[in-house]
Amino acid sequence: MPGNTSALSSAQDYLSFAGSKVWKLSRHTGKAAWIAGTSFLVLVVPLIIEMDREQQLLEFDNQQIGALTGK
Repeated sequence: MPGNTSALSSAQDYLSFAGSKVWKLSRHTGKAAWIAGTSFLVLVVPLIIEMDREQQLLEFDNQQIGALTGK
């Protein structure tokens, strides 16, 4: 039986090591996802809103020109 306890101890050590690495990886992945999501909200969303505003302004200008020229 001493051989089994050694194998069991090695398996437990391996699982403990693997579990700690998975936990660290998940924490780093979560941090990276938080940074990416926050950066997207801060940098890209205002750009999308401004592009939509510009498109609406162009459509409004075209309607005004159409109304003035009778088209």
